[in-house]
Amino acid sequence: MNRQIAFLDFDGTITGKDTLLEFIKFSKGSLHFYLGFLINSPWLVAYRAGIISNQTAKERILTWFFGGIPLEVFQDTCNRFAATTLPGLIRPKALKEIRLLQEHSVEVVIVSASLANWLSPWTDEIGIALLATRLQTRNHPSTPQPDTPDTAPQPTAPTTRLTGKILGRNCHGEEKVRRIRESYDLSAYDKITAYGDSSGDKPMLALANYTFFKPFR
Repeated sequence: MNRQIAFLDFDGTITGKDTLLEFIKFSKGSLHFYLGFLINSPWLVAYRAGIISNQTAKERILTWFFGGIPLEVFQDTCNRFAATTLPGLIRPKALKEIRLLQEHSVEVVIVSASLANWLSPWTDEIGIALLATRLQTRNHPSTPQPDTPDTAPQPTAPTTRLTGKILGRNCHGEEKVRRIRESYDLSAYDKITAYGDSSGDKPMLALANYTFFKPFR
């Protein structure tokens, strides 16, 4: 049996814009977006200069905008973003290619540094697999509600909140390769195809028999 698998980067390859930036605008509004990046500009400059890592810079931004937010609230926003905004960011040629791969029984896997929280609703809808960056959460203890003369204090359920940190490693560069090898036995495939658009995708492209760089522009 001829088994085939295709790994596709998401931001910049399948989409025309960075979805993290678009998600922040969607969830926080343009004013808060620009203010947040202005305040955090020294961290971004440090990243561009190679002083801090991609993950450190990303966690700084995630913590600033989303640290402490209840996971349930965050996921609801991600679901709305995936349903209303994300489809408009997809390159038509990329979606056509994914459909063609599916028609030829190729396993399709998105491998992305973007967050699984807003990518998984989209990948689930079109029926493809996903390897993406995941967020760290923490359970905050329950808080007793004020008692009344007739009742004792009643604790509320613990709340799961975002810390702003990434769980494990940002799915970028060599981490993409590690996640792929962790999830798939590549020796079982006769044809491996990879699609990317940046230096962060080159380790993933090196795994493939057939590669496409910036193919949908």
